Amino acid sequence: MYGDLGPFYASGPDWGAPYLRWRGRPNTLELRAGADGPELVLQPTDPLENWFWRQEHGEEHAISGFFGSRNGPANIGLGHPGGWRARSWEAVTHSLTDFLSTLPAETTALGRPIGMPVYGRGAGPGEPLLFEIYCDDRLVIGCFPPYDMDPRPEALGWGQVADHAATREVRDDDRDPRWRVDAGGPGQPRGHELAEMLVATARAAGVQQPEDLIIGGEAEYMGPHHVTFYGLGLPTG
Repeated sequence: MYGDLGPFYASGPDWGAPYLRWRGRPNTLELRAGADGPELVLQPTDPLENWFWRQEHGEEHAISGFFGSRNGPANIGLGHPGGWRARSWEAVTHSLTDFLSTLPAETTALGRPIGMPVYGRGAGPGEPLLFEIYCDDRLVIGCFPPYDMDPRPEALGWGQVADHAATREVRDDDRDPRWRVDAGGPGQPRGHELAEMLVATARAAGVQQPEDLIIGGEAEYMGPHHVTFYGLGLPTG
């Protein structure tokens, strides 16, 4: 499992806040990255999980990070609290900054990649795919802009495979997505720049408000794991 206990409204350390939990009754054992190295923490299960449930009041930044669970007997009865919704583009930029800055460090530490499509209501007929975020030991973001988008993707900071050769490891096809960016490995992503680029691209593509930027529901299911994204403030469709 993964999720951040806080502090809220504050950016975390460069390595993020990765941890693994082994859930039991009455206690849960947690392995997490502390300031001075790995930490093993034993906590009572019910108070820990009740804390997450109390965060579903919906206020911005009420809960952060992402939460993953394995489908297994030990997790029967485990619930996922509701997330929060961003009410402004500034909130989206803030949450994307924190999320993207540390994502390669977290996925590397957890040993599990994350793939997340993002759709844009207003960017074309229906809710077309607008971004594709993939992170293993490197963060790669693809963009599928409307053909008539103004300004053009290159003016907003997007490149092509010739500019980001490492993205070929994720996407063999040089044309799909044609526009992409290689944000680098642990400690390398410039989260604020990436967040501003994504928000500017979404608005240029015709997305009018944060609730129209939608995380694809297929991002929730990753093999035997279920993942819920809290830190972005975006709806899941």
